[in-house]
Amino acid sequence: MRAWAWISVGVLLASCTEADSSRIETSAGRMTIETVATGLEEPWAIAFLPDGRFLITERDGRLKLFGTDRAEPALISGLPEVWAEEQGGLLDVMVPRDFDITREIWLTFAVGDGEGAATAVGKGRLSANGTALEGFQTLFAGEVFPGGRHFGSRLVEMPDGTVAVTTGERGTGPEGLEAQDPMLALGKVILLARDGSPAIRQPGWRAGVLSRGHRNIQGAALDLSGNLLTVEHGAQGGDELNSPEAGLNFGWPVISYGEDYGGGKIGEGTAKPGMEQPLHYWDPSIAPSGLMVYSGKLIPNWKGDIFFGSLNSDFLGRLDPDAAAPTGYAEERIAASETGRVRDIVEAPDGAIWFLSVTNGAAYRLAPAPNDAE
Repeated sequence: MRAWAWISVGVLLASCTEADSSRIETSAGRMTIETVATGLEEPWAIAFLPDGRFLITERDGRLKLFGTDRAEPALISGLPEVWAEEQGGLLDVMVPRDFDITREIWLTFAVGDGEGAATAVGKGRLSANGTALEGFQTLFAGEVFPGGRHFGSRLVEMPDGTVAVTTGERGTGPEGLEAQDPMLALGKVILLARDGSPAIRQPGWRAGVLSRGHRNIQGAALDLSGNLLTVEHGAQGGDELNSPEAGLNFGWPVISYGEDYGGGKIGEGTAKPGMEQPLHYWDPSIAPSGLMVYSGKLIPNWKGDIFFGSLNSDFLGRLDPDAAAPTGYAEERIAASETGRVRDIVEAPDGAIWFLSVTNGAAYRLAPAPNDAE
């Protein structure tokens, strides 16, 4: 366990200065939170096109394209039919680095067959006028499982061009060992080639499975060295930040820093040989969602820091990997009226930090206040 070396800044409250923006004090100085999109229905993910336009998914099955003028968005057609029940629906969206050539847009979503539902991945080409996904094809689907909980799911383009997909264990609880079974896609990180074929094969594992023992991964990103990071929900406590690699087992539900709902031990404790320890964990749970490692482009003091949202405690979180704390890394929590149930967080092309609030049905831009900008 790391020794305490840095005191968390704690929760910081904003005060409104204008109808569509507010100012907030942070460890990196005063920031402005600006409203950039409203009227969203359960927004789930946000991604930027190279020209500065941005896409937002809504869980009920809508994909919207916003122009740089932030006017009324275009509703994109050609999407797959999604299973929009309970926690299922249209989930993540990813714009590959070669979009200018391929015009590919990748999505994760829930699909159902009457017996249950599964996490699926697919892609299509954005039409020249930005109103349709053309030739959409489903590339991968996990096992159909009863119920509507814990689909994951995030997409990350890896440095070599392969695509990492995160899944949930589908809410089977501490007694379910699906996340431990390497032949199942539940509770895993999956690695796909750009054509959707498995990008990794490990003996005794389902083709494409990179790592196992995850509960419900709702955030994924690359750090500044190109390493994959994920955040996943624990049960009652035990949310985790992990760094998945080939063949690693992250323990769920054999080990956990949380406890079962209503109390009670999960599995065998907090550690076991052959199972990985998290880089950071939260107890009590914060329900982390979305993940971004900041480049430092607009806010140099935060270069390399890890940002995420909270779905149950209404804040933006920042972890400093250079400063230790008892749970892993030192943490700052940034709270304002705009940070209700933060589902996703990304860095914009100009270095501003954008995030989605489910509570407010809105997207926001966080950046240094004008009089503090360098």
